[in-house]
Amino acid sequence: MVSQSHEALHRIFQKDPTLLTKALQRVLHVPFPEPREIAGLNIDLTEIEPVERRVDTLLRAETDEGTYLLVVESQGKVDERKRGSWPYYLSYLYEKFRCEPVLIVITQSSTTARWASRPIRLGFPGWESLTVRPLVLGPDNVPVIADERQAQKDVPLAVLSAMTHGRGPQAPAILESLAGALRTIDPDSAAVFVQFVDSCLADPQAKQMWRDLMTAIQYFWRHPLAEQVREEGREQGLEQGRIQDRQEMTLRILEWRGLSVPDSIRERVMACTDLAQLELWAQRAVHATDAAELFAEE
Repeated sequence: MVSQSHEALHRIFQKDPTLLTKALQRVLHVPFPEPREIAGLNIDLTEIEPVERRVDTLLRAETDEGTYLLVVESQGKVDERKRGSWPYYLSYLYEKFRCEPVLIVITQSSTTARWASRPIRLGFPGWESLTVRPLVLGPDNVPVIADERQAQKDVPLAVLSAMTHGRGPQAPAILESLAGALRTIDPDSAAVFVQFVDSCLADPQAKQMWRDLMTAIQYFWRHPLAEQVREEGREQGLEQGRIQDRQEMTLRILEWRGLSVPDSIRERVMACTDLAQLELWAQRAVHATDAAELFAEE
């Protein structure tokens, strides 16, 4: 069964096709020509039954240097069967459309990225009949965008950063920066990006933090995901539930980032019932190098 994470990793390029060419140029440093136009194509590569083959996302890019087919594959883990299917996709697409196919693989795993970046060589060693060299976007080359001003300059790239780096100690700063940047774009696009990020966050703590951040953005509630979050909020109880949420979130962020949390700090956070104060402490927890920095200006 196809996972939400798998779908989000490639569908973001359907939402903003220009992000794909920007990633090729800025992340992979491939001199891909600037497209005049990018359009989505039918992803179904089925020929004759019973064999059915589908790529994840397929875009046609019209440039001054020619027409290219951008084949995007979302890859969650190493899968040696791709040594056969990826060359097939590219050959079939070239035969069908008579323009150059470009294979881009996107993954959240460094191990999978290293595997996917290895050339696929078919034929006699040293004189291969076919060589496929995937272009790979993953946590080792997609930039970490943990500054809100930087995220505002290119929100789709900041979304891609959150989707590929949504785990580990950098995640809190990345997610908080993106949450602020989403307020600067139109609500409908922001709601889609919110779901893409939520679908890709495998770490339960990162997912909970993202949902906590999103409760402050009203347009988030228009997305179907919001109903699930609303139900969770009702069960927790109104004001007390929000207070307890912020208390626990502040401590979760500190622990998640590997910081020691003494009992005195834990007790002070849990004793606080001022929601605004708890919000401030949660924001400080994202950047603190020591748990005591929560109260540095008090």
